[in-house]
Amino acid sequence: MTATALAIYAVLLVAAAAAVWRHPIVALYAFVVGLAAHNLVMSLLYGAGLQGRSLEAVQAWKEALLAVACARVASDAWRSRRLPFRPAAVDALAVALAGIVVLYAVIPQSVLGGRAGAEAVLQGLRHALIPVSAYLLGRSISLTAVQLRAVGWTIVAAAAAVAAGGLIEEYAVTVEWWRESGAVGYFNDQLGFDYHGPGRLPDNFAFNSSEGVFRRLVSSFVSPLATAFMCVVALLLAASPGLAPARRRGLLLALAAICSAGLLFTLSRSSILALAGGLLVLAAVRRRPRIALLGAATLAAGIAFAAAFTHVAPRTHFFEEDLAYQREQARRKGDLPSGSGVLDTGEPSIKSHLTNLRDGLETVARHPQGYGLGNAGATASRFDVPLRAGESNYTELGVETGLAGLALFVAWNLALLAALGRTARRVSAEAVRWAAGGVAASLAAVLALAIQTDAYGVPWLAYCLWWLAGALVSAPSEASATVGARTAKDRPVRSLFLGSS
Repeated sequence: MTATALAIYAVLLVAAAAAVWRHPIVALYAFVVGLAAHNLVMSLLYGAGLQGRSLEAVQAWKEALLAVACARVASDAWRSRRLPFRPAAVDALAVALAGIVVLYAVIPQSVLGGRAGAEAVLQGLRHALIPVSAYLLGRSISLTAVQLRAVGWTIVAAAAAVAAGGLIEEYAVTVEWWRESGAVGYFNDQLGFDYHGPGRLPDNFAFNSSEGVFRRLVSSFVSPLATAFMCVVALLLAASPGLAPARRRGLLLALAAICSAGLLFTLSRSSILALAGGLLVLAAVRRRPRIALLGAATLAAGIAFAAAFTHVAPRTHFFEEDLAYQREQARRKGDLPSGSGVLDTGEPSIKSHLTNLRDGLETVARHPQGYGLGNAGATASRFDVPLRAGESNYTELGVETGLAGLALFVAWNLALLAALGRTARRVSAEAVRWAAGGVAASLAAVLALAIQTDAYGVPWLAYCLWWLAGALVSAPSEASATVGARTAKDRPVRSLFLGSS
């Protein structure tokens, strides 16, 4: 089975790499759709017997396509003897961040007081550099108005498919199926996590309250948070005026409604707040005050659904083998307080986020030089490294790359957000204003989410959002920005994706 699967994978990867070499934008479409299904597919492959180094090779499809796209851009730049874009201050900040990340990868851990091994350092390097690489790739590849809208429709449609599939799965698929699917082995044995959700599924697979244990929507990400993040980006792109012509607004509204339902069932309260904040940013950069009303409506809907969640979400349960761990947690931390519902500030998930943020900030303050890559977040958890900080990209970066790395990360992303806002306000082409506004709002939402979770490390965001942000830092040339521009290079893209006319 392994040899056959790898042979099929090799053929598909070579074909995809050839397509990306011809048209690097193909990689962006592959990331939008492929990363949404990645965890489910890898789990099923693990369950079918493809494991260890063989599965690692399949997992690397995304890095391989990114490398091919970067190689094509570098090859073109070498042949033309010029950079593919005019460097700006925001680009210098991105390169400086990459430089300090590489520096902290090569400084011996013993010098910094870190405990990460070579494998953890390499994983930390990949985690930190993928968004920077995707951003620089986006800066290097001009997108026409036709391509921008095609990408936007692809994101919204893919997010709606993820949400719809998750809603069906939540009620139709049992936790027993998930336990036997390969997901448990994939996350715990292949990736090295130590999860204690039902049947050793990810911890956030279910919501555990004094009222019972309830399913959260995980869909093909096998994660409520990653699903919620994709839905937030899709909804902000859909809310930015200009994506759909009048004849397609009904379709756009229907897809947005499905994304909204999926987002609510993920029970990601931080994502609801981030979406509301993103809508306020969108209202400001697009100068459409009425969009701010959607932010208020989002908060109201989020609060109402959270209050009703335990009445509408399907119940689930822990297995007999889970109970020893659960009893130990209850002995150490106490039983769940009575009435620990979704909106209770004493609910363990909310308390955990606040505690981890506080502890991470204290660690950065005590050790401002950083411990080196691999000493924080999911990377440390996977490789059994003492955890210095977790659940916040800001504290994780501060712990790994010191205050210098943290300051560069914040400065780069704030400069990027400002550049996107300028593009959304000043460009004449409607498609560019739409895309820049939606991506600016999405980036603002993700930067807010990063305060209490590792949003920067979610592959779908790392590859897709920062690529689009790079592509919209400065306005495309008038020829490529003109709506309806017709070039031979664009025709294959227009014929393949919805919204291209």
